[in-house]
Amino acid sequence: MKIKTRRKLITYLDVLDQPLKFNPFLFSRTFLLWAVLGVAGGIISGVYWITLEMIMHALAVFEGWQVIPTMAIAGLLAGFVIHFIGDPGEIHLIVNNIRFNKGELEPKNNPSMILSSLLCVGSGGSLGPEAPLVQVTGSTGTWLGKMLRLKGEELRSVSIAGMASGFTALFGAPLGGSLFSLEILHHKHAAEYYQAIIPALVASCFSYLIFALIMHLGLGPIWDLPAYVMEDKFDFAYAVLFGIVATLFGWIFIYCTKFLKSLFGKLLLPIYYKTLIGGIILGIIAFYYPLTRYFGHHEINELLLNESSLKFLGAILIFKIIAIAVTVTSGWRGGFIIPLFFVGATLGLIIHQIFPSTNLPLAIVTSMAAINACVTRTPISTTILLSTLTGFTYFIPILFASLTGYFLAPRIPFISSQMDKF
Repeated sequence: MKIKTRRKLITYLDVLDQPLKFNPFLFSRTFLLWAVLGVAGGIISGVYWITLEMIMHALAVFEGWQVIPTMAIAGLLAGFVIHFIGDPGEIHLIVNNIRFNKGELEPKNNPSMILSSLLCVGSGGSLGPEAPLVQVTGSTGTWLGKMLRLKGEELRSVSIAGMASGFTALFGAPLGGSLFSLEILHHKHAAEYYQAIIPALVASCFSYLIFALIMHLGLGPIWDLPAYVMEDKFDFAYAVLFGIVATLFGWIFIYCTKFLKSLFGKLLLPIYYKTLIGGIILGIIAFYYPLTRYFGHHEINELLLNESSLKFLGAILIFKIIAIAVTVTSGWRGGFIIPLFFVGATLGLIIHQIFPSTNLPLAIVTSMAAINACVTRTPISTTILLSTLTGFTYFIPILFASLTGYFLAPRIPFISSQMDKF
């Protein structure tokens, strides 16, 4: 940047730092910063999602045995991207940077994260686009904060606001997305970064509007669950019971992931060999059980609308857990929140088939809530997100299940960066 241009920018920033004159409202220039960040997050998310859908539609034509070489090649290419451009890290690194790196997310990791995640998610990996979106939108917040010479908690707040804009664009829930970006940072003190709540909410609202305009989204639930009617005063107790069962499968997922991570860790090979092996395994699973392919955004509706046997649902449950674990540990890039919702929905259908007298939407939603809260330690935002995504207006049973998953989760968190460090 030229010195003259830089001086002009500094002059404008000095003006921006000054309070608004004759302003009787709480509204300030800082609001404009959060709004701009939300608009940027919505645009980034919209472009990413359109590109992702184009890749998904292009690669979806490869079915049957062709899915195996398709996912193997996608894994190999993603490995090359990570090896030659740079390792963008995973959700663990994002959380770690927000907590212990002054709230800074490096934009230099974005090209590798975008390219590798588009290949991994678009080809059918069992990881969603939430981690890539959060990395890119959060680092945009860091970049904008540095441009405005923000430091300390102010810089961390705009980074978190950027993360929230990414979460919101994906889930279509400004309040849930905002709280998720705060909760996932620390599993014991959800409001540790309470200064970022308002910035996150403002950025999320603007991101939601822009993303909805780009994608022509409606303002309603995305998963076609039957309407919930409270039929029994013991529904809260059922919610806790379903939550306990779902938490058990959350433990299974966590330890399956740790086991596979140790196996892949023993392979002293470049990353592209591991992503290739992961792609082959995922292709084989998708060949036998096509419903396990992709991260579950559309597959959950397919699961809910079609009647399936108990044997089929059990196989889907087991192999989806394995597919997510393989995807996470073999170097594929993406997030695991929506895939975990898919596992919870499958488990809820299994519970209803075994015990037909149970309330179907209650079993499904509480299972989705508990397994996600167990793994991510986000009971409050999980409750709000699922209430929005499923149209489950009476959300108190979801909260009971989420808290069950949270308090029965392993003491050592799955996202290692959530641990206290002194």
